[in-house]
Amino acid sequence: MALKSPLRQLQEQAEAEFIPYGRREGGPPPGAAVAEIEIVSTFGEIEAEYASLRRSAGLMDCPQRGTLRLTGADRADFLNRMLTNEFKGISSGQVVHAFWLNRKGRIEADVAAIELGDEMLLAVDATLAQPTVESLGHFIFSEDVSIENATDRFHGLSLHGPRAVEFLRSVLDDDAGAALADLTPGRAMRCAAHGHALMVHRDDQIGEVGLHLLCRADEALAVHEQLLEVGLGRGLRSVGWHAFNIARIEGGTPMHLVDFGLDSLPHDTGILNRRVSFTKGCYLGQEVVARMQSLGHPAKVLVGLKIDGEQMPVTGSAILDSPRPDGEIIGAVTSATPSPMLGRTIIAFGMVKYALARVGSEVAVVAEGRRARAVIHDLTFWPRESPAT
Repeated sequence: MALKSPLRQLQEQAEAEFIPYGRREGGPPPGAAVAEIEIVSTFGEIEAEYASLRRSAGLMDCPQRGTLRLTGADRADFLNRMLTNEFKGISSGQVVHAFWLNRKGRIEADVAAIELGDEMLLAVDATLAQPTVESLGHFIFSEDVSIENATDRFHGLSLHGPRAVEFLRSVLDDDAGAALADLTPGRAMRCAAHGHALMVHRDDQIGEVGLHLLCRADEALAVHEQLLEVGLGRGLRSVGWHAFNIARIEGGTPMHLVDFGLDSLPHDTGILNRRVSFTKGCYLGQEVVARMQSLGHPAKVLVGLKIDGEQMPVTGSAILDSPRPDGEIIGAVTSATPSPMLGRTIIAFGMVKYALARVGSEVAVVAEGRRARAVIHDLTFWPRESPAT
């Protein structure tokens, strides 16, 4: 299915550069589907785009975000028996992040489930939206649940940065601004921007406020223009994938089909505690997850890396147990960037053998043909204190 952003013409007029989705960092991520989606890589000024994310706010187009719509009285109970996190007692306005696994415990989709009282929306990677509808649908029998792929009807935008709430609040109707100011991570709300219906949920992916907007596809351009208008001269600007990618690595946000793939287990991801409940009942793939939790550990796990020097590793660059010539390969880089918030220090995510994945351990990374010293770090680099998970 080809997905084209309703903002595409505006982006072309702004001389944006585009990259095929799924080829974001030097090649297709492991297990990615072939997708006819292009995303903005930059509007030509990556440093200025990044600065807006840290100093004011950046507005990002998200055609890569898929939307599933669940209705029916049994939707929460059904997901509780399917996904890895706890859905029992979910209330209107609550967001639950979870994995959808196959029978072998491998990650089919990374899901943000948003309960809205009369329906639930699932945010998933757009390339996995229809496969997720079909695979979940196989397990519906007599339950009062209906699952619809609504990706073509809705469109996603996101606002990231310390002034994100201020800018969105400026375009909201009625008294919704007060509710937005109180919106905490893991919560969602419905509102309207000059008559255009919005669903907003908060997920602070870059270490600053992150507001994820969903609107009708045919109203996305109007919402986008309203936001840019209120931010004119106040530091708000459109940002592309490259600036966001720098900030989300700093913020400790690994991504499915980038840093872990369809062959990954929840224990591999480094975000196990953000996605999996060990106190709930059974779900698909639960036996594999429980066995690994109680009896063993994964072969590898995603970690952060701080790398000495100015050489930049690329996706797939080898991680070794030592910079010596006889150093053994123990993993591979999945994402890397110079970190402006850490004085341009090179930081990265990498899959590393579990036995050697200890914070503070010294390893080496192959970068531009050289072996650079690196230190294993937790996933979050900014803010300096990792948020509770």
